[in-house]
Amino acid sequence: MGEAIAPESFESHRRHLLSAAYRLTGSVSDAEDAVQDAWLRVVGTDTSDIRDLRAWLTTVVGRICLDRLRSATARRESYVGQWLPEPIITDLTPSATPDPMEFVVRQEENRMAAMVVLDTLSPDQRVAFVLHDGFAVPFDEIADVLSTTVSAARQLASRARRSVAAAPPPVPDAEHAEAVSRLVAAMSSGDLEAVLAALHPDALVIGDANGTTRTAVNIITGADHFARFFLGLARRYGPSAFVSATPTLVNGQLGFLSHGSAGDDTHPGFPGRVTAFTVRDGKVWAAYDIANPDKLGGIRSSSPPDRLSPTAPDRRPPS
Repeated sequence: MGEAIAPESFESHRRHLLSAAYRLTGSVSDAEDAVQDAWLRVVGTDTSDIRDLRAWLTTVVGRICLDRLRSATARRESYVGQWLPEPIITDLTPSATPDPMEFVVRQEENRMAAMVVLDTLSPDQRVAFVLHDGFAVPFDEIADVLSTTVSAARQLASRARRSVAAAPPPVPDAEHAEAVSRLVAAMSSGDLEAVLAALHPDALVIGDANGTTRTAVNIITGADHFARFFLGLARRYGPSAFVSATPTLVNGQLGFLSHGSAGDDTHPGFPGRVTAFTVRDGKVWAAYDIANPDKLGGIRSSSPPDRLSPTAPDRRPPS
């Protein structure tokens, strides 16, 4: 009689599988669902002939994530504006009982800039690259997952590798935090020159709201356009829109969680959102404004989630 996988054995690999699933899908909810689906598929399976259980489970998760990636590709065709990965938001200080996703964002491969680039790949490219380069799955097994040849799987990973190389390398956490703090202080002051001094010349803004609220529908490029966009938001919603946001870790590095505002007599309301950053050459190179409520399921911080839904959000399109 064969040997079935024990629940405690599967649980010992959960954090690893969540990391693989998140890199494969860019979605917290899809990653958690994929790992749970993997357990339902393998429970009762004879594993006595499997030499490397972790590697085998990784390929099982890979198959599930491939299906989810292909479904997401279809959804993106009707998506309003830009598409960003679902961020993972954790407290600045690690919790006494860490969530498994906190382990995921400790890895530099899951920083926001890297995840954004992965979202530009085709589903097959992403699976081939992540499984091979990220988790050392052999190409013959990847080819089986993708229902293709070993040669084709190698080519898919090679093309993905060239695209991923364009992502800026992650900087140390202290350097990241210093650059982001300098930018936020400058934006709070309303001083255009100070904001420009904190930005990389090639700075860009990518917003993701799927038409639910105001953000950048198109990618904003250049430090001057970046600065004027955010200073315009400060004028519209009030300077406190920046200083009232909660500092938090977004995919492992300093970002901000805004609980939104119901507005007042002079400023309209706005819904909760998450802002992440990428730093390059000591300055902020990218800001990611994630305001689609469907993508805020990765909040693992102690901030009350019910405060993310103000009563009077501003749903007018950006001017």
